[in-house]
Amino acid sequence: MSSVVKMLIKGLGIFLLLLLLFSAGLYYRSIQYPQYDLQALSSLNMNTQEDWDVYVDSLVGQMSVREKIDQMYGERFLKVAPKLGFNWFLKDRFPHVYVGRNKRLNIPPWVLSDGPRGARVMDLGVEGVTTFPVAMSRGASWDIDLEYQINEAIASEMRANKTNYAATPCINLLRHPAWGRAQETYGEDPFLLGQMGKAAVLGIQKHGVMACPKHFAVNSLENSRWVVDVQLEERTLREVYLPHFKKTIQEAKPASLMSAYNSVLGEFCGSNSYLLNDILREEWDFEGFVSSDWLYGTYDGVKSVKAGLDVEMPWQNYYDYNTLEDALKKGELKEEDLDKIVKRILRTRLPYAALEDQEKYPHSIIANENHTLLARQAAEKGMVLIKNDQSTLPFSTEGSQKILLVGPLAKEANTGDRGSSNSRAQYVVTPYDGLLSLHEELGNELIYHDGKDHASLEKIAKEVDHVIYVVGYNYLDEGEYMTSDREAMQASAQAKGLVGEKGLGGDRLDLGLRPRDSDLLENCLVFNPKSVVVYIGGSALDMNSWIDKASSVLFAWYPGMEGGNAIANIIYGRANPSGKLPFSIAQKAEDYPPFNPYTDTLSYGYYHGYSLFDKNQSAVAFPFGFGLSYTTFEYSNLTLQDSDSKEEISVKVQIENTGSVDGEEVVQLYVNYSNSSIDRPVKLLRAFDKVFIKAGETVEVDLRFPIQDLAWYNPDAKQWEIEAMEYGLGVGGSSVEEEMLTLNFIVK
Repeated sequence: MSSVVKMLIKGLGIFLLLLLLFSAGLYYRSIQYPQYDLQALSSLNMNTQEDWDVYVDSLVGQMSVREKIDQMYGERFLKVAPKLGFNWFLKDRFPHVYVGRNKRLNIPPWVLSDGPRGARVMDLGVEGVTTFPVAMSRGASWDIDLEYQINEAIASEMRANKTNYAATPCINLLRHPAWGRAQETYGEDPFLLGQMGKAAVLGIQKHGVMACPKHFAVNSLENSRWVVDVQLEERTLREVYLPHFKKTIQEAKPASLMSAYNSVLGEFCGSNSYLLNDILREEWDFEGFVSSDWLYGTYDGVKSVKAGLDVEMPWQNYYDYNTLEDALKKGELKEEDLDKIVKRILRTRLPYAALEDQEKYPHSIIANENHTLLARQAAEKGMVLIKNDQSTLPFSTEGSQKILLVGPLAKEANTGDRGSSNSRAQYVVTPYDGLLSLHEELGNELIYHDGKDHASLEKIAKEVDHVIYVVGYNYLDEGEYMTSDREAMQASAQAKGLVGEKGLGGDRLDLGLRPRDSDLLENCLVFNPKSVVVYIGGSALDMNSWIDKASSVLFAWYPGMEGGNAIANIIYGRANPSGKLPFSIAQKAEDYPPFNPYTDTLSYGYYHGYSLFDKNQSAVAFPFGFGLSYTTFEYSNLTLQDSDSKEEISVKVQIENTGSVDGEEVVQLYVNYSNSSIDRPVKLLRAFDKVFIKAGETVEVDLRFPIQDLAWYNPDAKQWEIEAMEYGLGVGGSSVEEEMLTLNFIVK
């Protein structure tokens, strides 16, 4: 072998060794990354917002242009990309991304953590957190106090994990049940979304975490989310897709807001001045800062600055030095434009950095007993019993029984999708785990069957006391659309169908169950009349092929880390189901609004959900607000209360628990607009309350709403107007008008 070849081989070996050492160092640095203090301003004596304004003005006055730009994005690409990649794909965790740190001026960073169902970012050394049921389950609870408590717990665990910015709640409206991220939101009704969103923000910010409702705005499609342009009329935007954001922002005052990926009326949300400046800031008086959704949330740095987008996440892309400095030189931007953004950011976030309470949030509070108990209670309160013929449930808790549990999802740790809302639980109680624990306690035998061999299943099913079928979806079927290929998404959108390989999760193409599950239920439910179907999933589904054969159906959603225990408690009567559907389920799939997950343009109509079904007089399989209990409730004595201020409508109603067990009822108030001279929904939800009523007890419930909630948006006058007319009002346990108590009132 020649000396030249030997030298080449030696050189190659040295190069490979250096490459290996560099890769190992990069890996270690990305996994054991340096951490920074988020509470670095405790020595400041700030008593008022005016004090902060003066201090922030002083800081910004000392900054160079590049230091100002450094407040306007996440971390540098070469720093954050390896950290994200190694942690996400190799360690199954989301790392800290430190935003806006300025060592010279002693400005600490802020750190984002997603959190719809649990703290997403985990501190080094933390292996898991409390994972709650998905937001759709909590929307189904209709329990505002519960949502506040859940977000309190999540925020406290975020603080323990050394983060202070929560990219939650998601309050996008469920327009169609096939939407992949349906599980992250609270349902189809703007009023319900607003009430739950408000509760979430208040709970988060109680613990010194900045809340960031998302995604602003008109985001209800997943597989084309980076490229779709949504067209809609002004009334539709104002009355259907913005009221929940307005309520959450004005009544809960979140520190931040996240813009959506999609474009609205031809302009991407991250550079949509009409949304971010005209509506959000000028009309709604939002004083916080706006961050982009990650990776593909911005496309034009100059336009986004002018539109009021404050922070580009997670790294510099269009808020890069060259783009913005060149725009300053050309006069396309003024330095005052940057000052306005930086001041908005610092005035909002620095008071959070001045908190002196980090010691109140040790690692020991993560997944503590109170939080895991709350997770179980949340799962129980959100489950919806939609069918229970002949009171099949609750099953008997006698001993010496044989129970058959069917379906692969029964043994799966299935807490929801694998996208940004994912939460790494310290443990997950599967349906099998929960039922096994209960039946061991009762002295029963639990038999598991995967459901594949129907012949053997029939033999066992006919010999046991109860059969429990667990069916539904997991992260492969629905959720955030996990792909990084925007060009492929664009190609699919233009072709109106999938081009290339499909990403993970995303929108559903079919509202039915997986074929294997449908076949299982269609053929095997008849084997034993004492059977229950437990549905795991994030939204509505088509049950027409098997629902008539099912005696009992329980919507368990993605029930979180304690889901298996909650399912067992509901099925066996240790907890009384009290959830109500946060959406309506159509009798026919074609009755929903048009939906194609692959499209580059989409028109959102004024009607959807129950408002659409009411308007078209379409039959529904299960109505909005519907859910059964193990007890019964009777409504009486609906009365309109006098209001001296004439600023609100108030009614009282009596509700009696006429059954033999204690229970909770969701009391719902709808306003009827049938007398309107304007095209309006037949009725809309305008108040609700969840009340606990002991067996045989009667309680009086007070329901009220501001009279302004009667208004419609006049696009010609560009203002909200209350129509003078006679309104109808109905109160009941669901949106079914025939079952409501009703009265009329006049607004002059």
